[in-house]
Parts: sequence; C-alpha cells; structure tokens
Amino acid sequence: MEPTVIIDIKDNTFARQFEATTNQGLVSVEYSFQEKKIFLTKIHVPESFDDEIFISNLLKNIMSIAIERKLKVVPILPKIATFFKKNPVYKELLPPGIRL
Repeated sequence: MEPTVIIDIKDNTFARQFEATTNQGLVSVEYSFQEKKIFLTKIHVPESFDDEIFISNLLKNIMSIAIERKLKVVPILPKIATFFKKNPVYKELLPPGIRL
C-alpha cells in the first residue's frame, strides 16, 4: 500500500461535499449524513482528469476525517466501494451489515 499523501481538503458543508483543488481544477466528493454515518455519493472531477492516485489519496484523507469524527462510512458509488476493496485497512469504517 502506497503512503497517504496529505491533501488540503475543504469541508463545504453548504454544498455537502469535500473539496480539493488540483492544477486541473476542483475535485469534490459529495456526501450526506444520517445519524453517525456519512454516505459518499458522488465524485466530481474536471473534464479529462484521470489521476486515480489523487482520487485514492483524497479518499484516504476523507477516511481520516471520518475516523476523527467517529463516523461510519457508507460507499454509495461503486468507485468508492472499489476503494474499500483495495484498502482493507478502512473496512472497520463500514457500518455493520455492509458487505463489499
């Protein structure tokens, strides 16, 4: 597993998304809250953006935020579910009953 690169993330609570700026533009991950769970619903990237390592590091940083806030993470988007499969260290963040 490659080391996590710390990314400056803004939690835009008004837009309900985590945001990070790249030299190609804004990358964001939409979320919604329900009780002590955060549902990751969508990833927005600039057109022609294909930096999967950046996306992976962004998600790792979001997992750190979830750990800090004692939240369970529900991956709605298949790409985020795949992230959990590739990074089993974060599986304890999944709520009981969620199988990937």
